Amino acid sequence: MFGHSIKITIAIIAVGLLSACQSSMKNKEQHTNRLIDETSPYLLQHAHNPVDWYPWSDEALEKAQKEDKLLIISVGYSSCHWCHVMEHESFENDTVAQLMNEHFVSIKVDREERPDIDHIYMNAVQLMSGRGGWPLNCVALPDGRPIWGGTYFPSDRWMESLKMLAEMYETEREKVIEYAENLTGGIQKLDSIIPNTSEIDFSCDTLKQRVEKWKGYLDYEKGGHNRAPKFPIPVAFEFLLAYGHLNDDKKLLDQVKTTADRMLQGGIYDQIGGGFARYSTDPDWKVPHFEKMLYDNAQLLSFYAHTYQRFGHERYAEVLAQTHDWLQREMRSDEGGYYSALDADTEGEEGKFYVWSEDELKSLISDKDWSLFSDWYGIQPGTEWEGSFVLQALQTKEGFATKHNLSLEQLNTSISSWQKTLLDARSKRVAPGVDDKVLTAWNALLVTGYCDAYAATGKMSYMIAALDLMEFITANLVMSDGGLFRTFSRGEARIEGYLEDYVFYIDAAIRLYEISGDDSWLHRANHMTRFVFDHFSDYRSDMFYMTSNQSSKLISRSIETEDNVIPSANSTMAWNLFRLARYFDNSGYERTAQKMVWNMEKMTSEYITSYGRWAMLYQFMAGDFYEIAISGEEAFAKKSKLQQQYLPHAIYACADEPSELPLLAERWNEGETRIYICQNKSCQLPVEKVEDALKQLR
Repeated sequence: MFGHSIKITIAIIAVGLLSACQSSMKNKEQHTNRLIDETSPYLLQHAHNPVDWYPWSDEALEKAQKEDKLLIISVGYSSCHWCHVMEHESFENDTVAQLMNEHFVSIKVDREERPDIDHIYMNAVQLMSGRGGWPLNCVALPDGRPIWGGTYFPSDRWMESLKMLAEMYETEREKVIEYAENLTGGIQKLDSIIPNTSEIDFSCDTLKQRVEKWKGYLDYEKGGHNRAPKFPIPVAFEFLLAYGHLNDDKKLLDQVKTTADRMLQGGIYDQIGGGFARYSTDPDWKVPHFEKMLYDNAQLLSFYAHTYQRFGHERYAEVLAQTHDWLQREMRSDEGGYYSALDADTEGEEGKFYVWSEDELKSLISDKDWSLFSDWYGIQPGTEWEGSFVLQALQTKEGFATKHNLSLEQLNTSISSWQKTLLDARSKRVAPGVDDKVLTAWNALLVTGYCDAYAATGKMSYMIAALDLMEFITANLVMSDGGLFRTFSRGEARIEGYLEDYVFYIDAAIRLYEISGDDSWLHRANHMTRFVFDHFSDYRSDMFYMTSNQSSKLISRSIETEDNVIPSANSTMAWNLFRLARYFDNSGYERTAQKMVWNMEKMTSEYITSYGRWAMLYQFMAGDFYEIAISGEEAFAKKSKLQQQYLPHAIYACADEPSELPLLAERWNEGETRIYICQNKSCQLPVEKVEDALKQLR
């Protein structure tokens, strides 16, 4: 997202809640379109619009070509605030709908279900306007080639634009088609990777220069990057943490710690219920855009697990526990998967579920506790947001306890009591809408988050959550031929999986092996990796397409490489191959991983802030990376002690019985437990004490 910023233009719109509700009720009585048969909550939100919406389908494309009508391709997601606004203003408006139905074939797309479509038309809009965001609205020729687009439009501008486009298609068709051809060529160029044929040469000095450049984009006082809005970008934070740790860069480590501290103290973190909102609208992490996304929280479990390993701050462990509780309470489905998102809006008002008036708080907190409570959560005059308070906890527990002459135990007891009281009161409010589709990729990210939380803390509930979720994915979303479905919604698995579904599943399976020692997960990861090679490979570039060779064809077959709020599918595939090469002694995997990282040399050099996972891999290929092999009856106990350390530059192989895995083969000795620290197919002398193994790693 940094380096190729998505700038969202926000207009201030006065929306009459009562008239919107009445309009919605009227539409539900009068209109039902084809989206009624879908399972996506976002598409179902539009099922009673007077717009004659189609889901993306052959039927819609054939209708456009048969009737020679332009396509409207409108992309969003269920928890998108401005998507809701545009729906109320335009898509529930009979006059707007009449114009759309008469001159266009209109297609609604859930970007989370169909990232391939979203990627293509987002590229189109960014090429046309230099910016993008959601809602994403694109007009295209009947064959799908785009000619015009943007993000949010007020209804008058939307209608003016559509009238102009319909007229141009009638009167200046040759120019429109020529523009579409040129734009499609630009999209296809963006989606292609030119192989880097120069000699591979990973250099620590080169990486250091790039990190020095990155440091200029960081906020050292408030954490994150030095801009607003502030997004948690876990993949970027993870690289900075690892680089700072491995290169003893105190300034960088302090910045990452500041980021971790300020996020958990601010309003972007739900101080009462746990979990992080999608981003902060200000530079202080104070006022969030209140939607909560599964992918953010899954990755932030990993980030806070790693900061806990590195810094030992108990607040980080508390964030893990509280976020876990929120996930179990509000995000877990009855079947065992986890929902995609919670909406930002409640009853048409953004953040209403999460904010508090002072009078309401005083009615819930006793007079004797009020002074302490208001100081801890920042309830002070002049700190309101739109007349209400967004709770923060800006002081450290140690400093606050000393200030108020309390023990930490007393303070923790008070905070727990306040949280319970407010959580109980909040549970009586109208809850935000839930996007209840279960996405394979995001659930796999959560498996990895739980694995990392278990490794850092040794808390068994995290391992159980990881295993249960991975079993759910495997049972419900893996096809008989080894492929994956994308979504599970309302008891039904549907939509063919994308590259990110596969690579995050593989990553999760590798991490499950590392924490559990059950090598069946490692073999599943290897089997699915072969499936990816068979169906997603671009053999010309050694990269991987977003879509399978069995998928329906679009105007471009994308190769996704940018590490944004979610790591790119290709950088994750390279990371998987890098580790599996070591587990299975597979030189082909190793060569492919190196070629992939080298292909991204130019982009990593120019836009390193948007290529965090690539930079991490570059670091491991340029510097030290270790395999830790532990064999013997006490192997798991010793592995657990090692995993509680922050060792980003190592993988684990562990067995308490003889194993044929290459890293463990012929290393079993009855009555002994030995730890082997290996690198580049060469091992140091085995040791039995964890302390001695750590010395070898250092």
